Amino acid sequence: MIPGEPEEQKPESLEIEPEQALSDARQKAENYLESWKRAQADFINYKRRAEQEKQEMGQYANAQLILSLLPVLDDFERAFDNATPKEAKPEWVAGVKLIENKFRSILSAQGLIPIDAVGKPFDPSLHEAVMCGKGEEGIVVQEMRRGYKLNDRVLRPSQVVVGNGETDPLEENKT
Repeated sequence: MIPGEPEEQKPESLEIEPEQALSDARQKAENYLESWKRAQADFINYKRRAEQEKQEMGQYANAQLILSLLPVLDDFERAFDNATPKEAKPEWVAGVKLIENKFRSILSAQGLIPIDAVGKPFDPSLHEAVMCGKGEEGIVVQEMRRGYKLNDRVLRPSQVVVGNGETDPLEENKT
């Protein structure tokens, strides 16, 4: 000690009561237990989400490939729709029709489902309106290009003509 300096005061000894120490230790243990439970629940949720994402990725991994094959399916449909009865007679046309059916069944096995549009109410989540035409208002009257779903998601919306409320004079004469 240096002469002239004030003497340091020593803090009074703080004795912790055993009950207080036990209470503090229990509180810490409860906090640690709650933190551990939260971390465990977070990990379980993470595992579940990762598994779900993995499953969805497997379901939709082929989406780009299937989307790029749809124009071929469209071409098959157009070819058969525009063939005259005389052109549709040869046996090779039946062979090509079998190829189209096999192609369609392969895509169907992968989860591809055509969207049913004609005669249904226009639904912007399933249909893309490209024109308005004569027919019942808000109802799809013609399908320009077929739409498809892959499992439960729309892969390509249907391009449709939606009725504008006008009636066709030929239809009125039929009634």
